Amino acid sequence: MSELDWLAGRFEQNRDRQRKVVTAFLAASKRGDFVDLLELLDPGVVLRADQAAARIGAPGLLHGAHDVAGRFCGQAQAAQLALIDGLAGLAWAPGGKPRVVFTFAIPGEAITAIDMTADPDRLGQLSLALVEG
Repeated sequence: MSELDWLAGRFEQNRDRQRKVVTAFLAASKRGDFVDLLELLDPGVVLRADQAAARIGAPGLLHGAHDVAGRFCGQAQAAQLALIDGLAGLAWAPGGKPRVVFTFAIPGEAITAIDMTADPDRLGQLSLALVEG
């Protein structure tokens, strides 16, 4: 196996793990399951929102699993799974038009960062596909 094949295999494993973690995060959020959210978040997780997301009510910055879990617990009813630049993330897309996307950093087994983007110019630069289901 070449190094390139090995790297491609690792990337595919990481994409699969990313999708599983983000899917579990969305389900726990929709159920309002605070304990499951905590298990998916690194204790030092950071939630960051761009200025456009902050203008529509997102916190600019949150630190720590308890605060981030509290922000999402029961709050993602209208969010859906999306592929954002090839990786699993979430989108709030009323009428199929993305208004906010959530990207996740998951270097291991837990989410270490969530970025909320609502800036229309930035959204237009992303490769985004909503996932049905």
